[in-house]
Amino acid sequence: MIGTLNALIDLVEADAAEEIDVVGFAREHGTTEYHLRRMFSALAGMPLSEYVRRRRMTLAGAELVAGAANILDVAVRHGYGSVEAFGRAFRAVHGIGPADARRDGGPLRTQPTLRFRLSVEGSTPMDVTITHQPELVLAGHSAEVPLIHAGVNPHIQEHIAAIPPSEHARLKALGDAEPRGILAVTAGIEPDAPEGSMLTYLHGVALQASTPVPADLDVIPLEEGTWAVFASSGPFPETLQNLWAATATEWFPSNPWRLRPGPSIVRYLEFTATSASCELWLPVEQG
Repeated sequence: MIGTLNALIDLVEADAAEEIDVVGFAREHGTTEYHLRRMFSALAGMPLSEYVRRRRMTLAGAELVAGAANILDVAVRHGYGSVEAFGRAFRAVHGIGPADARRDGGPLRTQPTLRFRLSVEGSTPMDVTITHQPELVLAGHSAEVPLIHAGVNPHIQEHIAAIPPSEHARLKALGDAEPRGILAVTAGIEPDAPEGSMLTYLHGVALQASTPVPADLDVIPLEEGTWAVFASSGPFPETLQNLWAATATEWFPSNPWRLRPGPSIVRYLEFTATSASCELWLPVEQG
């Protein structure tokens, strides 16, 4: 995967105006678009589309401050069909317009070319179990919340706080499949969505596919498939978020598995205000 990501970077650099066929590229390198985008976003700290935009605007900015005579020509060379669209993208990256950059020489924000490297230090020990699960249903109470990478998500906290204790007890009694207990489920988000993107958070339990679901509950169906289960214990939410990052930086590049589309599930075994013992369930397939 590290080599594949670097080949993708080379493809971005090869032609500043060419639209990248990510699906075809992933197929040629024996992976999937979903896994490729998830790994890129996790390791680069930004979606692939944002990196492409930043690199194109970095190169375009260099042309403009060097005295390019025609802004439209620069726009076309970097994949934009109009000065207006180019100007919006340029301003979003640099904070100034193309004409301002050409006249004043900046200031411009530079996006260096990325290069991925595999850490072989194993800095985050991980206990991982691979399990195959039948078709399931996740049932509970869902809400649309923004994606927040670091720290506690207050929108999720507010959603959970609004569920009365009696409803938690009903959900626990209803659950009849693995993973057992109350689950924190995130779904409905693109593989490389930036922070702030909306996702579906479901607070609920796992049910067998044949179990009747009460009409007042929201559901997320799960296809039969394989899951990688990562154990985590420590300060909350830092330990869990660090584990999430380590799956991308250490586990997936070192193991013959890749992510497949589906929700991520956190099963809490013990939980206090400051620490948690939990399992992170990620849908996977053999790479």
